[in-house]
Parts: sequence; structure tokens; C-alpha cells
Amino acid sequence: MSDSYLDHVPSQEREKIRRRMRSPEAYEKLRERVKGPEDLEREMEKNDAMAEMHFALESDHQFHEQLKSKVEGELKEKGVENVLEFSTLSPEARKSLESGKFVLRISANPKTHIDQLVAVPEGNVQEKLPVKPALSQQYLSQLRRKE
Repeated sequence: MSDSYLDHVPSQEREKIRRRMRSPEAYEKLRERVKGPEDLEREMEKNDAMAEMHFALESDHQFHEQLKSKVEGELKEKGVENVLEFSTLSPEARKSLESGKFVLRISANPKTHIDQLVAVPEGNVQEKLPVKPALSQQYLSQLRRKE
């Protein structure tokens, strides 16, 4: 009684699936997607650090203000383009960011869907602007040293 889904597929389609599944290219693609123990450990450490930062941002108002002031300084010193990742930026969002009216959060990057530090301008603007990965890593390492 082990009905496989392949039993209900027309024979031509079944043959295509079998050919595709046993091709060396398909196997190689599958192997590329599989993560090894080292990759998983690095990913777990990064996720753990992001969770700690998320908790600190939500629970420690002083930490949130310190981090926000650092990001504000970077924005003034280096400019919005060199601190945040974005393709287009509305004038309202730019004005909010430059005047320091934004909130920092940990959220999924709209492009990569990986959690990272984002700046959310205050007001009617509904944009999440991810902080560049290098700066985000720098802030994470400062949090680790602090603890």
C-alpha cells in the first residue's frame, strides 16, 4: 500500500523526473545546498548573536539609544548611501534618516530574507533599510565584547 506520488504521474513525466534525479548535475546541485557541520555552527553562532542583539534592542533602552547614536554618527560622517543598503530611497525617508528620526530593529532583509539590523524611518514611510553587513557585524562584535 505504499502509493508513491510517481504512480499517479503520467509515464513521460515520470521518466523525466527519474532522469533529472539521477543526473550528476542534479546531484551536484543538491550537494551544494547541503550544509556541513562547520557551516551550521557558524550560522547558529550568527543567529544567536542576532537574537542577543534583538533582545538587547527590545529590553535595554540605554543600549538602543547608544546604538542609534552610533548609527546616526555613521550616517552623518559617511552618508546614507555608505551605511544603509537600498535601491531607491524616498525623500521623506532620507529626511527622517538624516535628522535622526528612525528606529533600529532586527528584521529580515527584504532581498536575502536573513535577519539583520535595519533602520526604520519614523512617520508614514514604510521602508526597512538594512544596515550594511560590515557595520552590522561591527555592532554585533561590540555587543559581544560588552557582555
